[in-house]
Amino acid sequence: MIRKNDAGGLVFYLPKRDLEDNIASIEFDTPAKWGGELKLASGGTYYIEPQEAPARLPVSVRAKRVDAPE
Repeated sequence: MIRKNDAGGLVFYLPKRDLEDNIASIEFDTPAKWGGELKLASGGTYYIEPQEAPARLPVSVRAKRVDAPE
């Protein structure tokens, strides 16, 4: 799930791992193309299939782990 925090930044939550972290960067962030590689503040990297930007957050997405910190 991706949602906005109080400061207006994006937060990534993965229930299976009980992981919640701020998104440091997102590969595509336009209304027509949103998603791709997500870099988390902790150093982890996840990938969501690029899609149209959601009309509102929170939004549930399928994310694939690319890299995670040790």
